Amino acid sequence: MTEPSVRWLAPEGAILAVDQRALPAEYRQLTLRTVDEVIAAIQTLAVRGAPAIGLTGALGVALAAYAHGADLAAVRADAARLAAARPTAVNLEWAVRRALGRLPEGADAVLAEAQAMLAEDISVNRAAVERATELVLDLTPDRPLRLLTHCNTGRLATAAVGTALGTILELAARGRVEQVLVDETRPLLQGARLTAWELGEAGVPYRLCVDSAAAAAMAQGLVDCVLVGADRIAANGDTANKIGTYGLAVAAARHGIPFVVVAPESSWDDQLADGSGIVVEERPAGEVTSFGATTVAPAGAAVFNPAFDVTPGHLITAVVSERRTLRPGGPTADPEVLAKRIEALLTEYPDHPTPGVLFRDLAGLYAEPGVLGELADHVLAAFDGQVDRVLGIESRGFVLGAALAARGALPLVLARKPGKLPGAVHRASYTLEYGEDRLELQQGAIRPGERVLIVDDVLATGGTLAAAAQLVADADGRVAGLTALVALRGLGGEQRLAGHRLLTLCEVPG
Repeated sequence: MTEPSVRWLAPEGAILAVDQRALPAEYRQLTLRTVDEVIAAIQTLAVRGAPAIGLTGALGVALAAYAHGADLAAVRADAARLAAARPTAVNLEWAVRRALGRLPEGADAVLAEAQAMLAEDISVNRAAVERATELVLDLTPDRPLRLLTHCNTGRLATAAVGTALGTILELAARGRVEQVLVDETRPLLQGARLTAWELGEAGVPYRLCVDSAAAAAMAQGLVDCVLVGADRIAANGDTANKIGTYGLAVAAARHGIPFVVVAPESSWDDQLADGSGIVVEERPAGEVTSFGATTVAPAGAAVFNPAFDVTPGHLITAVVSERRTLRPGGPTADPEVLAKRIEALLTEYPDHPTPGVLFRDLAGLYAEPGVLGELADHVLAAFDGQVDRVLGIESRGFVLGAALAARGALPLVLARKPGKLPGAVHRASYTLEYGEDRLELQQGAIRPGERVLIVDDVLATGGTLAAAAQLVADADGRVAGLTALVALRGLGGEQRLAGHRLLTLCEVPG
């Protein structure tokens, strides 16, 4: 079967979706004509998988827009119900909000946006799969691999291609898969029914694995890498996924096995600092107390049946999206030790560049082998998952900025002094300890909405960093944070920048 898991059915004006409750016994499709039918399909897991429910929700907004016509309030009310259909996966709310943004232009525009999202999902998945495949090959032995996966993250859970399961299929296509252990996965045995079905269709060898046997399989050397998806990822890398994922991560960490999450950028929730704010959906008790029509538990048994759990970022080897590879579990240096190390490597020059100014020279710091990489790792860990681009300020901000971009696989843009950049530029003036100056940024160097980490060497009055933040705002970007290697106490820099997240690695008297 090569049809997309969900698509718009024209000219009927309905949604056609694979009914995932029927697999593997039967491949059938549902025709959803109303918002109520869409919500029911999502809540009963006829349509499931974070990307797939998001796309279905977006198409549901189009149904509402055509049904209600000029009654925009009714469309928005339906959209709110769609977004709340399942609370854990952030993709649903994101997709509904994006489709609803086109509502003032009419129902056709809403549908066009939803269909554009379907096409984007396919290209996004392909990019993430390519990136994740290369990572897995770097992390694992050079031989056919024994992989373990949890739940279903293939084309049934997305528009097409898949995420973690898409990566497994790509590895298999390259001749690098010996066998896949497929966890059964609650609720509704989505691994046994859906992932096994997709692997069977693709001709990839697999064995079903009882969820509680996964740790034993790792202990017996049957797993080279664990690959899973995600329904919501907090800013620090804490990840919500199907129930049982947390236990897998603990076992993988215990046995030194790479644990890789593959998920689109739409699964990131940058508004959540960590996983404690993720709402975990609980499923009906009947899913546990019965198997089909047969009751398997005492009458009235109380049930704990969460659909998801949250895996702390420090247990995750890497989170891979279409745009980046993040390592939330990477080591970080002790901040106090790092600060003392920086201070010891500074050299002071009185009356430079003007009388009364004490210049802190970082040349000794940059010359110390390994220190720059350690500093970059520390900053990346602090801002992990919250940065799309690094902006280095001329001239000494270029050094740490370049290291951050290289270590974090992030694009780098430079803010320069007047007259250094060709073409049209944004401009911002600022005051220094010893005069005034101006920064410039090429127009188009930052994409609208990008989260930018601004980097300089020394924070004094805060004027330089404030000007760089203004340049980012003028470019319609978002300031993810400001960082400087050294902060000078008593010059008001931290107070001036109080509206932004600020990270300084060492503080010395001003």
